[in-house]
Amino acid sequence: MRLVKHIANLGYGSRKQVQWLFREGRITDAAGEVLYADDKAEHADIRIDGEPLDPPPGLLLMLHKPTGYTCSTKDQGRVVFDLLPPRYRLREPQLSTVGRLDRDTSGLLLLTDDGQLLHRIIAPKSKLPKVYLATLAQNLRGDEAAVFASGTLLLDGEKTPLLPAELEVMAPCRARLTLHEGRYHQVRRMFAALGNHVAELHRERIGGLALDDLPQGQWLALDAAARARLLATDAVLNP
Repeated sequence: MRLVKHIANLGYGSRKQVQWLFREGRITDAAGEVLYADDKAEHADIRIDGEPLDPPPGLLLMLHKPTGYTCSTKDQGRVVFDLLPPRYRLREPQLSTVGRLDRDTSGLLLLTDDGQLLHRIIAPKSKLPKVYLATLAQNLRGDEAAVFASGTLLLDGEKTPLLPAELEVMAPCRARLTLHEGRYHQVRRMFAALGNHVAELHRERIGGLALDDLPQGQWLALDAAARARLLATDAVLNP
């Protein structure tokens, strides 16, 4: 792939704008030598204004989503893409969220431009564990763990019971819930089915990948080791 197209696909500008970056001598190699549009160079060896290029296609990001942001690109309010560099919206292939967290839910959100990886994570047959911490409006009544683990709970408007889920009581009105599927507003609807209301919801983990100490509103690009942890469900089931 030509350098102009490659850099434009990373969101640094249109092809015409990238050509101007070359003409202005702003694109160099790692040693500071000016590159030209018809040169050949490895991605890792290219600099724009002295800075390395953003990661190449195949990008996987982990974002600590705050409340108040939506995952839609069409929403008129604050969206999660506002937390990324503006050029990330212009990347080709397009960067997409891996599933969604609603406006009032915080926590771990993945974004990728890798369609196969996205499908692998969200496909129903993957059953990749997702761990949530829920703060409830009322105290737990005591039978939630058994009901959620039964595999018989049927949400309003649905015809297929939920897969078994694991609940750990953290406090009278707080619980950690591990799901193995991803239905619309599932955690909130599960507690609503038992007469409770989720006041606060936070996703802590997907697969073997946790937020750890990533600050709220911050993000990082995941390397191969982090991707392996993401898909290593044993890290969640047998910590």
